[in-house]
Amino acid sequence: MNSADQASHAEHVSAEVVVELESCAAQDAHAVFSALRTSFSSDRAADDVPEEMAGPGATVWTSTFDVSEHKAEAEPRRLTAPVIVSLQGGYWAVDQLVKGLKPAFAVQILGMAAGDQEKEVELRLETR
Repeated sequence: MNSADQASHAEHVSAEVVVELESCAAQDAHAVFSALRTSFSSDRAADDVPEEMAGPGATVWTSTFDVSEHKAEAEPRRLTAPVIVSLQGGYWAVDQLVKGLKPAFAVQILGMAAGDQEKEVELRLETR
């Protein structure tokens, strides 16, 4: 990999945010992911709707969003209950994703863990 490839790769990685939703209703997971897909590119297709899985244990939904381009502002979405969201990515990328959630939901930051290159943020989302 030459230095141009490394710079391009570093920019691409820093624009990606991993989003995890745990222990929420499938329709709430769909509302959050749909709002994010309105604003950013995703590793999931628009018709990839979260489904409940039978069996013990909590269901965790995960998707990765590329925040390098803000496509459009998401409209407010309704949730059946508050949703806890974990975000992991570069500082700038996580901040952009949080900004992208604010038009759609009431966003409260619950906590943050910071590293050299990345940070992890836990949010609570509610209907506006």
